[in-house]
Amino acid sequence: MNSAKSKDQEFVGSGDERLRRFSLRDLISGRFFTRQIVVKQLPFLGFLSLLAFYYISNQFKVEKLLKENANLNKEIQELRIEAITTSSDLMYISKQSVILDKVKEAGVELEELTEPPRRIKINN
Repeated sequence: MNSAKSKDQEFVGSGDERLRRFSLRDLISGRFFTRQIVVKQLPFLGFLSLLAFYYISNQFKVEKLLKENANLNKEIQELRIEAITTSSDLMYISKQSVILDKVKEAGVELEELTEPPRRIKINN
């Protein structure tokens, strides 16, 4: 039982020694990245880097889509306003009094009906 306890203490102590030897000089010189504990974690760090790049690119795509959506909504609003304006202009132009004024301005010899139109029936 003592041997198992001493192995645990030996393992814990050796891990602490590795972490205590870390210095800023090792990080700047690059020796830190050659340590066994760091080398074992490189695939995980690569995976985290890929996730970070994916997250950043996804964020840029979402921002681009939001800007495009805002521009399209603005264009829809402008087209809706133009359609309403055109419709109201057409309604105004098609009024009988406006048509009569336009005909008089053009100098065409047309007269306004004073009696309602009649239906002509033809018997065979």
